[in-house]
Amino acid sequence: MTEKKVMLTEDGYNKLVEKLNYLKSVRRIEVAERLKAAIALGDLSENSEYDDAKNEQAFLEGEIQELETKIRNSDIIKAGDGKTVTMGSRVTVKDLEFDEDETFLIVGSTEADPDEGKISNESPLGMALLGQQIDHVVNVNAPAGIIQYKIMDIKK
Repeated sequence: MTEKKVMLTEDGYNKLVEKLNYLKSVRRIEVAERLKAAIALGDLSENSEYDDAKNEQAFLEGEIQELETKIRNSDIIKAGDGKTVTMGSRVTVKDLEFDEDETFLIVGSTEADPDEGKISNESPLGMALLGQQIDHVVNVNAPAGIIQYKIMDIKK
């Protein structure tokens, strides 16, 4: 079975690697110490501290495995020429209804964080913007109806 490629900016890739290193070098040791302390308490059959530590260890190992898979299957995206919206582009758009400018970075779904202005290439807005150029108006289907955005600027 072929695993899905994970689209990441270089910054997003570095953050995943940093998190993986932290989990392997710091959190694993902390959980192992907690497990060791719980075992020292004695009778494991009725030791809730041991059960909690084992559950935490299993969760941690699952998270490590997930990060390793994402990193292994990642494609680092690079912004295009600044003339056309591509993954990795920072795009400033004007909401034509409210006459407000917003800036978004187009990223893969793993990195998407609307609070930080990072939108997925798979989101309705991300899909509408990809391949477009400055001054183009895009229509985005949203729960509130169709929203029109005019592309004001594209940066690498």
